[in-house]
Amino acid sequence: MANQFKHGDIVVMKSGGPPMTVDKVPGEQQSFGGPLKDYQCDWFKGATKQHGTFGEHLLEEYVPPKK
Repeated sequence: MANQFKHGDIVVMKSGGPPMTVDKVPGEQQSFGGPLKDYQCDWFKGATKQHGTFGEHLLEEYVPPKK
């Protein structure tokens, strides 16, 4: 099954939170261990870069608010 998101896509958690950039996708080989099972995403909290790992079922495409 193909991944719903690709590198560089902007996503958010379905439950809310900041926009995040997809850095690594499921199936991609890690530098250690086997292939990834989930998405690795990056975002900023102030000036500090954060990162986390999320299953596809938790994410949706980010839609900017209308002005």
